[in-house]
Amino acid sequence: MDDVFRALADPTRRHLLDRLHEDNGQTLGQLCERLGMRRQSVSQHLDLLEAANLISTVRQGRTKLHYLNPVPLQEMQERWVDKFERPRLRALSSLRRRAETTMDKPSYVYVTYIGATPERVWDALTDADATAAYWGHANVSSWEEGASWEHRRTDGSGAVDVVGTVVESVRPTRLVTTWADPETAGDEDAPAPSRVTFTIEPYGDIVRLTVTHEDLANEADREAVGSGWPAVLSNLKSFLETGSTLPQAPWDMPEPART
Repeated sequence: MDDVFRALADPTRRHLLDRLHEDNGQTLGQLCERLGMRRQSVSQHLDLLEAANLISTVRQGRTKLHYLNPVPLQEMQERWVDKFERPRLRALSSLRRRAETTMDKPSYVYVTYIGATPERVWDALTDADATAAYWGHANVSSWEEGASWEHRRTDGSGAVDVVGTVVESVRPTRLVTTWADPETAGDEDAPAPSRVTFTIEPYGDIVRLTVTHEDLANEADREAVGSGWPAVLSNLKSFLETGSTLPQAPWDMPEPART
């Protein structure tokens, strides 16, 4: 508990915990964005938080994600606050369950490089006509934080295959949305929606686009998005760099035989 108090005594470390509370599972680079500090300094703060068991880390390939661990905070509350404020303890217990559930769910990350500006990539992801051209679905929304969005078919049926909410919208660098089945969205017993983050970064004269699809229900869903995202983003890359989509829709092609 002494390590926990020492870790919490620094305002920078408290800010890092707040960031993880807002958006759990962030990289070192994402946590550095709003601090204005060198990566080495932020990394040292994260090491102290991890030593105090206030955060935990999970490796995904070369990426290390940081997750809030609320257990030590709950222990502090049980010892000093519980007898005065039981409602807060219940809320913290709920947070711990949500954080643990999130860490157990599979996710998928895809990175591609595109010869375009960040603004053009952003517009291609959010413009209904553009997405209809390379995705076969029109993404329809005002794209303001808190707004709803729909993934509408372009076959004339007007059917909607995905619905969700815009969680974060920072043109032209970051877009976060939830993804849910329109037939079950809003039902109390329905699975929690998954979450997709588009990170658009200048990379010299080109753009690095990272798509992170988190909180997937199971490994079968992860395999499905692992086939879908490369196809869509390859078509997006061709659309932006040449003005035309690929000669054939990648998702309509048969899977190659595995040897």
